[in-house]
Amino acid sequence: MDPSKPFSILRLPFLAIEEVFKAMDPFEIINFSMISKRTKGIAKNMSFYSKYSIQIDIDEEPEVSVVGPEYTTECVYIFTSNEEMNGKVVEEGDWDDMNELRAWKYSNNPVEEWMQLCIYVLEIFKKQTIDLSMAMDAFVDQNVSIIDFLKTNVKTVDKCYLYQLRNEKNVDEHAAYLLNNITINARLLSLLNINNENFDGKIPKNLKEIHIDNSKWIRYERMLEIDCKSVILEENRISNEQWNLFIKKWIAMETNQNLEHLELKYRVLEEFRDRVLHDIRRVKFQKL
Repeated sequence: MDPSKPFSILRLPFLAIEEVFKAMDPFEIINFSMISKRTKGIAKNMSFYSKYSIQIDIDEEPEVSVVGPEYTTECVYIFTSNEEMNGKVVEEGDWDDMNELRAWKYSNNPVEEWMQLCIYVLEIFKKQTIDLSMAMDAFVDQNVSIIDFLKTNVKTVDKCYLYQLRNEKNVDEHAAYLLNNITINARLLSLLNINNENFDGKIPKNLKEIHIDNSKWIRYERMLEIDCKSVILEENRISNEQWNLFIKKWIAMETNQNLEHLELKYRVLEEFRDRVLHDIRRVKFQKL
């Protein structure tokens, strides 16, 4: 074979092509798949994609990321309305030896193009489950369509991180719409500034962890609904008497039977001991 002439990997047996794909980063896999229908078909038939994960980030610049096996590499597509950033690629490494590639694409309709690429990436890597990070006030006018898009194209969300960029914006309605329409199956972290004490967002069931930063809307009755192994609440409004009753029910396995770890922040430990745990002897707690 003449080394000066290019060699098409399509001439190789499939197992050999798959070994070539294993050496590619996700950008290279996606770019290869876009060459033709044949290359797309080959890319979709790789058998090792179960080691990859997809992360979707909705901020002022929406992103879709493909994370490689054992978090060795991460390729991030970023859609921007800043024309000067178009085509920019940045490569970074971190202390975990992960190699991160970030590529920007200019668009006058970044959410629409982001949606199209999300569909394509999910198809190529054969994924129905993602990790989701969403600023609920980044695209307020498009929140419902974004949530509907996720509901249609994603089966479940493993890790869901909800936050807002500006606390003065009311995101209660859209946050409830997301929780009522997206299936979260592992972790929920909410840093949202929920204003409505009667917030009607559905609390996901059977999770590994729920961490609610502003949990003023979590009252005693809502606490009884939580079905999760680890619960972290900050700034809750459950009274001392109600916490006393809850802990007694929890110890007696009359409620929240999956709960293994409960963490309440912004409580004075001695005060909590005196006012909540005064007649409860079997609780173990740790001062953080």
